[in-house]
Amino acid sequence: MKLKKFDSIQIVPFIDIMLVLLVIVLTTASFVAKGIIPLDLSEGKSSNEIVKDETKLSISIKKDGSVYFNKDKILKDDIKQELFKYKKDIPIQISCDKSMEFHNFVFLLNILKETNYSNLGIVTKR
Repeated sequence: MKLKKFDSIQIVPFIDIMLVLLVIVLTTASFVAKGIIPLDLSEGKSSNEIVKDETKLSISIKKDGSVYFNKDKILKDDIKQELFKYKKDIPIQISCDKSMEFHNFVFLLNILKETNYSNLGIVTKR
């Protein structure tokens, strides 16, 4: 019995497999990247680095006025009830889309002041 000698390698099936793997990786990466609330933040030259801390409350307001507490969407009417779940001295980071209407930000600040939360920070980009 004679063995066949391989003079060339079939590359087309290898390329097909690599393209399928590339599609899987790119699709998975796009789902992982969507884990945060997409906001177009305002710029601030005097801003500090954000320290990731699970004990902070992150409040985000999107362009359409929807409010998020740590990635969970909250109705505007339920903001006060949701705040009472947190201690008064918890650090609160407020992130707002730069093209949202300003009255949404003022509305949130009024509620925070009424409920005596004072450890506030505003998130911007450099």
